[in-house]
Amino acid sequence: MSPAQMAIVGPIPSTKVETMTRIPAQSAPAATALQLVSDLQQRFVAGLEQLAEEQGDSHRFTAVEWLRDEGRHGGGIRFEIADTPVFGRGSVNVSQVHYDDEPARRLGSATAISTIIHPRHPLAPSVHIHISWTEMKDGAGYWRIMADLNPAIENPPATRQFMDALKAAAPAQFAEATAQGDRYFYIPALKRHRGAGHFYLESYRTNDAAADLALASRTGETAIDTYTQILADSLREAPVPGEEQCRMQLAYHTLYFFQVLTLDRGTTSGLLVHDQNDIGILGSLPAYIDRELLQSWRAQLPHPQEYLLDALLDALPEISPCPVDEASKARLAQAVRQHYTAHSQALKLQASADAIPPTVQNHQRR
Repeated sequence: MSPAQMAIVGPIPSTKVETMTRIPAQSAPAATALQLVSDLQQRFVAGLEQLAEEQGDSHRFTAVEWLRDEGRHGGGIRFEIADTPVFGRGSVNVSQVHYDDEPARRLGSATAISTIIHPRHPLAPSVHIHISWTEMKDGAGYWRIMADLNPAIENPPATRQFMDALKAAAPAQFAEATAQGDRYFYIPALKRHRGAGHFYLESYRTNDAAADLALASRTGETAIDTYTQILADSLREAPVPGEEQCRMQLAYHTLYFFQVLTLDRGTTSGLLVHDQNDIGILGSLPAYIDRELLQSWRAQLPHPQEYLLDALLDALPEISPCPVDEASKARLAQAVRQHYTAHSQALKLQASADAIPPTVQNHQRR
């Protein structure tokens, strides 16, 4: 394996995978960002596997690799797990896409770790963490740093623990990040938020590139380590879940599904830019949702988003609890693309913090 290939794949925890040929981005900042997110990926997967083993669960994450344009424009590797005693579904995805060989493109490269963990036990919170570096062809670039705790059944001490840790990691940015996060993860149609704690810096960059890199690394490590501890604490001597707790978890997972596919700009942008990693992009979706509850929110959506919800429902099996399997994900991805192709103005209805990613801006101008 060449040094370039090793840089793309990064350290592989637990499960070995045959390395495909992926050409890395040429810029030094993109290479540094790739090393950072690969290190975070290794840290998280190793920590989660150790936690599961302590719970008597020997299942390991499985490595899945994908290529963008047969590797010419990069690609990624994700570690996924599902239907184990500890995890209902989990995905820890690292990707780097670039356009070094296409001078006309404004975007140079995008390098990211994006991860969602949905534990099986309803008292164990889900988490979403995203750290990415986006670089334009003119050399300008910015970080996107997100971490949000998503309990199906709220646990205020755990939420305080998560947010206090992030505040210690990013004290100067914390007020801005929580304000942006609260704005981004609000669901207007339902008049509530997704998640109990939100940290979100969009288009973040100062004049000190080394300090920005350190902030991204420190915030990612803090979110990973704090969540792993919260998860371990929630599972320690956890009682057998009751029927009402399971119902609350299913309802929350339905809310999560609804927010991701009708409001989340990052998910929409990824699906609109290309169709070569649909399963990975939708790795954040929970394993099961309440189809009837999802359908009940149709009348509360602004036009034309009711058509999007109809298409999402058509892509799902007509049972409840409704499984969200890989075949469903492929249909859901196509439904999102078709909707915004027909209704590009609806992109303005999606969530926003203080800035809109250039990839989404391009589609809005169509």
